[in-house]
Amino acid sequence: MSGELAPIDKAKFVAAKQASEFVESGMKVGLGTGSTAEWLVQCLGEMVREEGLKFKGVPTSKRTALLAKKVGIDVITLDEAKWLDLTIDGTDEFDADLTLIKGGGGAHLREKIVATASDRMIVIADATKKVDTLGAFPLPVEVIPFGLPVTQGLIGEMLTSMDVLGRDVVQRMQGDQPYVTDEGNFILDLHLKRIGNPRQLSLMINQIPGVVENGLFIDVCDVVIVGYGDGRVATRDITNDTGNVVQFDVLDDDNIFVDIAD
Repeated sequence: MSGELAPIDKAKFVAAKQASEFVESGMKVGLGTGSTAEWLVQCLGEMVREEGLKFKGVPTSKRTALLAKKVGIDVITLDEAKWLDLTIDGTDEFDADLTLIKGGGGAHLREKIVATASDRMIVIADATKKVDTLGAFPLPVEVIPFGLPVTQGLIGEMLTSMDVLGRDVVQRMQGDQPYVTDEGNFILDLHLKRIGNPRQLSLMINQIPGVVENGLFIDVCDVVIVGYGDGRVATRDITNDTGNVVQFDVLDDDNIFVDIAD
């Protein structure tokens, strides 16, 4: 890559780089989906090629699987792995309790299954993803295609009794066609602006017929690693209430940046 990385990309890279140090040979690791998770896959691929790291990766999407194979990671399915040592994934929002909104990339169903089948979940993010209250990012809800208008209407009706500021329920599109997940389902994005009670909302959404899963991750994340544009990385472990900050020196001619550009 020629020229200097934008601060947002540096933030994503250093968070991913720090998270990659948690992966050890012999592990089975869930690999998330999204722009920050792609940096992680690149970092791990470099460790496989240059340091001899040997681990099994379980991708949360077809897109991640393709990239992981490309960079030399040994990819297996969750059925083959059965249980994972660790999952590392990005997020669209997280709060002080490490409750997440995920699904901007359309993979939150697989991401939640993989994360809950792991001993630990590490979330990597840039600093913009930290919020005081969830909800500015639309909450994705994966639904089956059959009876979509009914499901959409039931969700809207349910929201009238929830502690939220917005109640728009919008089908996600890809161009002029409905967005389709890897499981062949549709996504409804809930524009809520503020979510006062994520746990209650998650329970209520998942009771609606036609809903497969929503993008609220509650009591799933154990560690969050936040990257900053100046190379700082802050790590917080909620399980033992510890945290630390380190500084990375980011070199713009690093080979990993060339890989990302390709």
